[in-house]
Amino acid sequence: MGIKSFQGARRHQSDAADTPLLKVSDYMSTNLITFTPNQAIESVMESLIKYRISGGPVVNDKNELVGIISEGDCIKQISESRYYNMPMQDKTIEKYMAVNVETIDGNMNIFDAANKFLNAKRRRFPIVENGKLVGQISQKDVLKAAMQLKGQNWK
Repeated sequence: MGIKSFQGARRHQSDAADTPLLKVSDYMSTNLITFTPNQAIESVMESLIKYRISGGPVVNDKNELVGIISEGDCIKQISESRYYNMPMQDKTIEKYMAVNVETIDGNMNIFDAANKFLNAKRRRFPIVENGKLVGQISQKDVLKAAMQLKGQNWK
């Protein structure tokens, strides 16, 4: 009795040239809600709630990225103000924002960006060109890119 192979026909392996290069800049958000370092923390919290976002970039008057503020940063401020029994009015976000902000290159492949999200455990990365904030990529943007490619070979 002969040996039968149950391996089906293999699909032709496509070249990388067949798969479109998906760049971060093709999926990043450019219409961003930004904040300023001297903005009141209560104003930032109102924006986070109103726009249903978990944080955003902080820029100076030249649109240069100087930090990121998140819900967690705001919650820290709430906790401290209660602990020290100090009102939050007139408190700015400058003291509470993250200043060592990791950015991502707009020309990076979207799948490399996905790995960067996994390794850095971040929800968003700002994109800076020539010192200016030009966009932001979120985990949700990476998911959208993957769904658009569904059924194609991923490279």
